[in-house]
Amino acid sequence: MKCDDYIAHDAVGLGELVDAGDVTPEELLDAALDRLRAVNPTVNAVVRLMEEEARAQLATVDTSTSPLAGVPYLLKDLTTWFAGVPTTYGSAFWRNFVPEVDTVVVSRLRSAGLVIFGKTNTPELGGSPTTEPRLFGPSRNPWNLGHSSGGSSGGASAAVAAGMVPAAHASDGGGSIRIPASCCGLFGLKPSRGRNSSGPVLGEQWVGMSAEHAVTRTIRDSAALLDVTSGPATGDPYACPAPERPFLDEVGRDPGRLRIAASMQRPDGLDVHSEAQAAFDSTVALCAELGHDVVEVGPDYDLAEVSQAVVKIIAVNYANAVAKRSEVLGREPSSDELEVVIRKRVEVGQAVSAADYVRAVETIHLAGRQIGAFMEDYDVILRPTVAHPPPPLGYLDMNSDDLDEYLRRVWSYIPFTAVFNASGQPAMSVPLHWTADGLPVGSQFAARYGDEATLFRLAGQLETARPWAHRRPDEAPLLGDAG
Repeated sequence: MKCDDYIAHDAVGLGELVDAGDVTPEELLDAALDRLRAVNPTVNAVVRLMEEEARAQLATVDTSTSPLAGVPYLLKDLTTWFAGVPTTYGSAFWRNFVPEVDTVVVSRLRSAGLVIFGKTNTPELGGSPTTEPRLFGPSRNPWNLGHSSGGSSGGASAAVAAGMVPAAHASDGGGSIRIPASCCGLFGLKPSRGRNSSGPVLGEQWVGMSAEHAVTRTIRDSAALLDVTSGPATGDPYACPAPERPFLDEVGRDPGRLRIAASMQRPDGLDVHSEAQAAFDSTVALCAELGHDVVEVGPDYDLAEVSQAVVKIIAVNYANAVAKRSEVLGREPSSDELEVVIRKRVEVGQAVSAADYVRAVETIHLAGRQIGAFMEDYDVILRPTVAHPPPPLGYLDMNSDDLDEYLRRVWSYIPFTAVFNASGQPAMSVPLHWTADGLPVGSQFAARYGDEATLFRLAGQLETARPWAHRRPDEAPLLGDAG
């Protein structure tokens, strides 16, 4: 299969070619590997190649199992385990960690016939909205190689935007699917809390704030992947309400006339970048043109309290992760095995009392109830995904000694995403705007808990009205040709 043909198809489209006998899974894997070898040296999206494992998977692909059977796929190198393959969490302290079991999401992806052939870059412990780990180096934005591809699923987003795969696994604990989707001109859906299982080892991640799914070029790929992975597993502490029909069937259905609560105002009262404003204004106008009722109003919650609670919860989870790894290794991490910001956040987590931790959890649950009550009158909330376009590499430095300044820059950049992790609602970033200098800026929509269906219907309508999947970064820089 020629590279242009491979890149021209989304994952469902490639699956259709396999099902029709027009191409084999082996040919798709070869095309994906060829593309990876051509562009990965430039964008640094994939940090572990799994060609041997992928070749072994080809022998078991059953093209009748799902519409994605035989399609090449990449896993984020964080909490999603592929048995026998190292998972580094972007950290030297986990460099030699090799899980003995697949996580539930990986098991379901493999059962559906997706061919996993690599692991994508992530910041250390998923701890930044940019992907620039000391262990592997930065992932570069295919739209402008000097800028961030987002985080923490920045390797995944760079791989999809650069055409290595049409879709890639991602996870989101504070915006880590939606932020890189915004940075790289992709669609990114964070599912509802409990939609995908965190098993078999964990019941939940970051007290349920973190969810796994994907970044994709098309809406239908996201829906098809969620059909494959979603649903409770044995022993899960909770489960999302079952969907009325397959998510793939929602794409293309009329969303009806939605009542959309749109607010550009940052919860902290600060200004947003003019390009974020332009993206928001354009999206509001498009939704109105499509017949939706757009009301300028937003939910009322205390951003400062929610932000502080999120910081505490994540810090405690970092401290716990490092403590467990230290027990396995029989030693503490050396000075060069954890980046400065993570080390400092571990120290913060170690200082949080049990009572303070419980109060932090209560704070995010309160925010969820406040937003839930607000959404009794609205179908969807529209907010920006990020407050400014993708920052230059180095702007968010996890080796900075100034943790307060680092966190200030983080919250200044992403004030809109983490609240939907706190509330557990599904939320998506849709690529509807590009800046004058060619950088994408996404628009964020959130629906009621468990209502991914409305988001898929709305996203499909937006995709039809303002298509984006045909847009591609300039090939010359990706191939290392500055001219």
